[in-house]
Amino acid sequence: MKHLQTIFLLFCISLISVSCKTEIKDTASKDLKEQLQTLFPKATIDSIATKDHFTKAYKIVLDQYLNPNNPAEGTFKHYMYISHSDYKKPTVIVTDGYSAYNRTTELSNIFKGNQVIVEYRMYGKSRPDSIPWKYLTNDNAIEDYHSIVTKLKSLYKGKWISSGISKGGETTLIYKSKYPNDVDVAIPYVAPLINGTEDPRTTNHINSVGSKECRDHIIALQRKVLENRKESIEEFKKIATENDLKFTEVPHEEALEYLVLEFPFSFWQWGGGACDKLPAINASTKEIVRKFHKDVGIGFYSDKGFHTYLPSFYQHLKELGYYGFDFTPVKDLLKVVKNTSNNRFAPKNVDLTYNPKYITKVRDFVENKGDKIIYIYGAYDPWGACAPSPKPEVDALKMVLEKADHSTRIKHFSKEDQDKIYDKLQSWLGEETKIHKLYNN
Repeated sequence: MKHLQTIFLLFCISLISVSCKTEIKDTASKDLKEQLQTLFPKATIDSIATKDHFTKAYKIVLDQYLNPNNPAEGTFKHYMYISHSDYKKPTVIVTDGYSAYNRTTELSNIFKGNQVIVEYRMYGKSRPDSIPWKYLTNDNAIEDYHSIVTKLKSLYKGKWISSGISKGGETTLIYKSKYPNDVDVAIPYVAPLINGTEDPRTTNHINSVGSKECRDHIIALQRKVLENRKESIEEFKKIATENDLKFTEVPHEEALEYLVLEFPFSFWQWGGGACDKLPAINASTKEIVRKFHKDVGIGFYSDKGFHTYLPSFYQHLKELGYYGFDFTPVKDLLKVVKNTSNNRFAPKNVDLTYNPKYITKVRDFVENKGDKIIYIYGAYDPWGACAPSPKPEVDALKMVLEKADHSTRIKHFSKEDQDKIYDKLQSWLGEETKIHKLYNN
C-alpha cells in the first residue's frame, strides 16, 4: 500500500511540474502587447516608434474610472506610454503633472530599463471635452498610478523608481506619501510643496536671490514697460499676431500687466540667473517686451493658454497651493490687475475652497518618514523655496545645484555630486542593479 501511495505522489508531482513548465513557456511566448492587453483588457494599445535602448514601445489608451472608488460613475480616456527594455531591469514610472508625450527620460538612461509615462488625468489627450471638476483630485490621480503600477508589476518584477518634474515631481511625493511601498525609490525633480494659495516664500526668494544690482535692474525693466504702456501694448499685439494668438479671455492690456508681474518669477525660474543677458535699462521698449515674452511667453495668457492651464489652476487653488504676485515694485503703475492671486486663471462657477491640510499631510510624511527619496533642485528656482526639508534621521538625499534653475537635472551636477546620487541609489537598489553613470556617456 505504501508503495502505491509513493507512486501516486510521484505521479502528481510530475503533473504539477509539467503544468508549471507549460505555464512558464506560455507566458514567455506571449508577445508583450498580448500581455498588456490581458492586464488592460478594455484598452486600445498601439505600437509606437522606439529609440535609445528600448526594443518595443506602446501608446495605451485606458478606460480609466472617473471615480476609482465607484466604477459606476463612468470612465474617461486616459493615455500612457510604455517603453520596454527587459522584464528583469528596473522600471521608471513617470508621473507627469500635465499633458504627456513619449520620450526617453534621464532616469531611463541611468538604468537602461523600462519606462512608463502616465499623463495626468484631465490634461492633454486625457482631458474630456467638458471637465467634470469634482473628479480632478490628487487622490484620484494617485489611484490611477497605483492601479497601473500594481498591474504592471506582474510583468516587470525588477526594482521600481517613480519620478516627475515640477508639478509632476510634486505628484511623485504625493504618490509616495499615499503608497510608500509601491516603488523602491522616488526621485522628484524641482518639486515644491506649497504653503497656501500665495506662498510668501517664493516672493522672499525672488527678493533675495542673486545680487541686489540684478534685482533692481529687473524692477527697472518692469517699470519701464508699464511707464511706456501704449508702446508696450503695441509690441505685445505684434507678438500676438506673429504667433496667431487671440486674447479675448484676458485682454491685451490686462495680459501685459500679468506679463510684467510674472517676469521676476520666470526669470529666476528659467533664466539661470543670467543678469548679463537682461536688456539695458535704456533699451527700447520693444526689446524689453520681447525679453519678457522670451522668458514668460505671452501665449500663457492667450485664449489657448488660458484653456490649457485651467485644470492646473483648479488644482493649485483647491489642494496644491501656488504663489502670488508682488505688487510692491509696480503698484503705482497698475491699471487693470487688482488682485495678487492667480485665481484669475482658474475656472469660473466652480468651488475653489482651498484645503490647507492636504499638502501639510504630504509634507509631514516626506519630511519625517520619506525614506529612499532623492530631491533635485536648482538654487535660483523660486519653487526651490517651497522644497521639503527631510529630517536628519530620514534616509533621503536632497541635492541643490548652485546658480541653477528649474531645468536642473542629475546630469548638471559635478562628477563628485553625481556619485553621491549614484552611491545612494546603489545602496537602496542593491548591487544587482546596474547604474549607467551619465558622465560616462
